[in-house]
Amino acid sequence: MANGVFIHREDSIYRDTPAVSYHFPKQYLERARACIGDWILYYEPVKVRQSRGYWAIARVESVVPDPDQPGMYYAMIEPGSFLQFSTPVPFVLDGTVVERGLLNEQAKISGRAQAAVRPISTQDFIRIVNLGLRDEDEMLPRRDEPAAENRVREDGPAFHFEERERVQQLVSRPLRDRAFRRTVLDAYDARCALTGLKLINGGGRAEAEAAHIRPVEANGPDIVSNGLALSGTVHWMFDRGLLSLGDDLSILVSRHVNDRDSIMALLNRSGHARLPARAADHPHPLFLGWHRETCFKG
Repeated sequence: MANGVFIHREDSIYRDTPAVSYHFPKQYLERARACIGDWILYYEPVKVRQSRGYWAIARVESVVPDPDQPGMYYAMIEPGSFLQFSTPVPFVLDGTVVERGLLNEQAKISGRAQAAVRPISTQDFIRIVNLGLRDEDEMLPRRDEPAAENRVREDGPAFHFEERERVQQLVSRPLRDRAFRRTVLDAYDARCALTGLKLINGGGRAEAEAAHIRPVEANGPDIVSNGLALSGTVHWMFDRGLLSLGDDLSILVSRHVNDRDSIMALLNRSGHARLPARAADHPHPLFLGWHRETCFKG
């Protein structure tokens, strides 16, 4: 087993669904196989406009041939392992390349940086994960919040892990919930996607909550495209199948809703969800379809 870096970009010609599978040609087969059972980093190249750099981690479960394209393969991601960073990590930070294994003897960036699949040292992997999962300035939800004058920080110490505990930490639900909450609230500007409400209390805490479209219990990944920023009541209704979204992001209201007029008055007048600025963060049809088929009480 070995850690690796998988290069992914939104406009890729490959059929990647980062939280589910990574598509690659045969030339990278042995490198990808070396990562089976271990964690990889997703990286977006600096040439991509507004590149996120190193932006997520996942664990490779298996590598299988693409049945439709000879010479192509999929690295299948272990369900529930994908996690989007709360703080994307740039390729160069404070003037230094964060993936130091890419530097040659002359301290220049080597050609290895161009490889779509490449190994990464444990030291570099840990460094990048620790940078990516920092949670400073997090806009925590309003639940159980003490009065401002008596508040003790709710977010605890900064995340940090060492090699011996990396698996336990990276599957930790509290850590994942915190990172998911921050990435979703950042993407939606802390505004409810279905009502447009953006309520921030006096302590700087957001009223909106981060909702999984396909829940964790059903192997829903911790990626923004599987999330929505929702106000508390709307979150409750969404989880219980009283609200959902079409693939065109139209808001669907269950026929089982009582007081329908009041609910309709609360929702966006456009009849559609408000979306993050970045297209890759929009709700993915794969997860929306699951919610409609499994949860929604049409």
